[in-house]
Amino acid sequence: MSLVPPRPIDLAPLVDAVQKNCDISDAQHAGDLTLCTFLLKMRELYRWEHDLPFSHDLPKSEVGSWMNAREQRWEAIGANPFELLPLPGGAADPFAVAAANRQLAPHGLVYSGGYGRFCKPHFFLGRLLREESRDGHRIYVSSCEYARDLDAPPGMMLEGTLFVRTEALRRWLWERYEEWRWNRRNEAMGRAVAGYGFEQDTDSALAAMTECETEKVILHELGEARAGEELGGAWESLLGGLLGTRGEIMLRAVRDLLADCLTTLPGLLERGNAAAIHFYFANLVGMRRKLFPALIAEYRDWLVSGSPRGLERIAGKGCEHWRRLACDMLDLHVQRGDAAGAWIEQLMESESVGL
Repeated sequence: MSLVPPRPIDLAPLVDAVQKNCDISDAQHAGDLTLCTFLLKMRELYRWEHDLPFSHDLPKSEVGSWMNAREQRWEAIGANPFELLPLPGGAADPFAVAAANRQLAPHGLVYSGGYGRFCKPHFFLGRLLREESRDGHRIYVSSCEYARDLDAPPGMMLEGTLFVRTEALRRWLWERYEEWRWNRRNEAMGRAVAGYGFEQDTDSALAAMTECETEKVILHELGEARAGEELGGAWESLLGGLLGTRGEIMLRAVRDLLADCLTTLPGLLERGNAAAIHFYFANLVGMRRKLFPALIAEYRDWLVSGSPRGLERIAGKGCEHWRRLACDMLDLHVQRGDAAGAWIEQLMESESVGL
């Protein structure tokens, strides 16, 4: 029996529809960002739209004019409904991701449309680099992107499918490198930069870091999925009741740390890439760092001894610790209902001493 080739994709109208949806989402949610974050993301979006190399200085006057035009466009389309996707099998809902990729993957394309933080819709269309399955999850890894919105999360799990965007990841890694060049106080980042050889060959170093961090994104998102399965739907209900509060930050940090102890840290230690381990600790900041000082202490011991045993041990203890703490938070939600936020903050303050 002969195989029927997939119907051809008309890429231009598909890119146009996805980009329109990206712009509508930005119009509705750009105001959720702080001014500093907004300006940084707009500069990144300008660089992506104009396909400028990272080392290229952005023309301030042109960026300013572009930003004004973009904001005017947002005002014009902010109330518009999202566009249907023009696919070979017919017009499709922009959130019917699995159905869209069944048609797009044979053409070397990958699409995603789902909700991120603060319920902001994220859309992107990119070139499919590879597809794989791991731990019962389908994983799409993309390269260049044809359409994207203001915020470009490098990794996102949607309905059991993981989307890893290497172009977005590469841009984020370059930003981290630029920040370190401006302020070299982050010693762990300095060790990562040296380990990848940025000072010798920036392009090769960035490529190597992107490849390695792609795997770390996969490890973390798989850990998030495992954590979600363990905590169940009650966790999302608890999180939804604390949106915009300090309690939300604490809850997200606990789940992130549980995911890292489940998969990210064991995976990094198994691979033994010292530069990747340094980079992990360079980005262990904010609430996650505050809540897990014991992990920082083991990292410092590893710097001296070179033995991963302490980090392996603390990751194992961390699994039990963060799992127990998450369950305590869920119990507080059952007991206190909508008033659980203050009790959770009090609980977390007592736990910030570490393991």
